[in-house]
Amino acid sequence: MSLIKMRHVKKQYKNGVTAIYDLDLDIHKGEFVFVIGPTGCGKSTLIKMLYREERPTSGSIDVGGIDVAALKNRKVYVLRRRIGVVFQDFKLLQKSTVFENVAFALEVYGLPKDEIYTKVIKVLDLVGLKHKAKNYPTELSGGEQQRVAIARAIVNGPKLLICDEPTGNLDEGTSMEIMEVLDAINQLGTTIIMVTHDTDIVNRMKKRVILLNAGRIVKDYKKGTYEHENI
Repeated sequence: MSLIKMRHVKKQYKNGVTAIYDLDLDIHKGEFVFVIGPTGCGKSTLIKMLYREERPTSGSIDVGGIDVAALKNRKVYVLRRRIGVVFQDFKLLQKSTVFENVAFALEVYGLPKDEIYTKVIKVLDLVGLKHKAKNYPTELSGGEQQRVAIARAIVNGPKLLICDEPTGNLDEGTSMEIMEVLDAINQLGTTIIMVTHDTDIVNRMKKRVILLNAGRIVKDYKKGTYEHENI
């Protein structure tokens, strides 16, 4: 069953640059999908449209039954509650502890403190950082900070997790540790879409791969069939 349906999606910016051309894409519940391609091919634009950072110029985008393209600005929060997003640069609150960074994502919804505590500890355990709950970001390695960012993104139990170059600032070993965490989250049922330039990771993970070039899908590799492309 499709979690994401994109039909005839086009994105043209005000400066006249077209980032996405007439794109059709289906992503099913529980899939782990890599989006790859050369710089400027439209990867970031594609995922930004999924969480409504950008609006498509035309076409339709359905995410979990929500018509994203037609969604009014005041209703975007409804979509964001169902989606977790992880970025390359962590975006952690430097003066807050690991626990507080993750709890913040729940506090904005006014949940009871005991429920927040239970959920935060559960996801910190999942990403292997339960023992660092009282530490601050400056006391963590880059990989640990990214784990905190992942915990924050999934603490609400989203059906979809969008990852924008989450290993871009990490070394090879740490990157694979992050991928193991993401794979474990996917195994629990969360659909994951990950943009990356790291073809070594893509080769190792053996997931479905969408190859973009100049705003178009040029290849859609089924799970385990991707072969290294020079991107």
